[in-house]
Amino acid sequence: MAVGSADPLTTPQHDSFYTPPSGWDSTAPGTILNSRPVEVASLGPQAQNADAWQLLYRTTDTDGRPMATVTTVLRPRSGQVKGLISYQAATDASAPQCAPSYVLRQGAPDKYDASLDLMQIDQMLSSGHAISVPDWEGPKGSMFTPRQPGYAALDGVRAAEAFTPLGLWGTETPVAAMGYSGGSFGTSWAAQVHPTYAPEIHLVGVAMGGWTAPIGRYLEKLDGGPFSGFLPSLLPGMMRADPRLAAAFAEYLTPAGHALMAAGDSRCVTPNVAQHAFLRMDDYLTIPFSQLMDQVQASFTGLEFGTVVPTAPLLSYNAVHDEILDITWADQATAWWCATGARITSVRDQLSEHVSLQISATTAVLRWIDDRLAGQAAPDGCSTRTVPTMALEGA
Repeated sequence: MAVGSADPLTTPQHDSFYTPPSGWDSTAPGTILNSRPVEVASLGPQAQNADAWQLLYRTTDTDGRPMATVTTVLRPRSGQVKGLISYQAATDASAPQCAPSYVLRQGAPDKYDASLDLMQIDQMLSSGHAISVPDWEGPKGSMFTPRQPGYAALDGVRAAEAFTPLGLWGTETPVAAMGYSGGSFGTSWAAQVHPTYAPEIHLVGVAMGGWTAPIGRYLEKLDGGPFSGFLPSLLPGMMRADPRLAAAFAEYLTPAGHALMAAGDSRCVTPNVAQHAFLRMDDYLTIPFSQLMDQVQASFTGLEFGTVVPTAPLLSYNAVHDEILDITWADQATAWWCATGARITSVRDQLSEHVSLQISATTAVLRWIDDRLAGQAAPDGCSTRTVPTMALEGA
């Protein structure tokens, strides 16, 4: 049974649970290195009506080196689970206290950043699913780096399958992956690296919404707009992940720019977005932001798509009138997936915008996932539908 504490939660950078034991780096990917029971918050005053634990496990970083990270695993307190969902939360900040393993816990100081994730988790539990919520950015908060998010998600699945209290069936467990917005980035990489990195995992479906954006164009679209506060939230973790990007920004950031990045790196996305609406990066650089983006395009090559065609069926869902992303990016990504031979169902929602789609589409997405977990085959080939709203039309 999960337990709570009246004491303030220790942040990850000061919590010894996140430090792997001696010799951990010689273990196999997915090996559980430590575990503990936790309480996961809900939007109300009580914790989730679920048993929950955190697992520290061995995984792999972008460069193929051993890495340790944490997943939060949950299961309903009664009944047999239907299968396992690897849920990649939209972690749009790189500060340690913004990691899912911290913000999802009962007693975390601010639930606002995790509010949509808590709603999703509640619906998954109500539907009878076991859940793994990995810290897919890893211990360094590496943003938008290739492969690592997929490795972290899949090794979180391996750890969950081996964790007896979850009541799963090892590699026979049907597994789905799900993520929205920034979480869709991690989810897409799980689909791409699965055939070569973890083919023993029975991945039956991958649902990803509100993403498929070319990273460079996405950053430029944010600049100067109402959501420009994402930039000081995202860029520090991106620089940590790519030395070329770090060197370019270090050369052209003004002193005020360096201060902006340092402050953004210490906070979660909500306060960054609230404080820095309509921020223009030109005011913090010695060259135009567009010129700097042109110089660092090589850092963005291959971030969205790898070279391995996913074998699991895909569901992609996006808002036609998304105020943060451009629907044409999702349309182009769908065409790319189809051209590679992937099986993808693409749904375009006319009435939603970015945030509301995550809420309104959840029931339809979980119904699609339920069908996959139950062994119902997804349609072959590719299809695209435009619907008034997924709340009524489904997936």
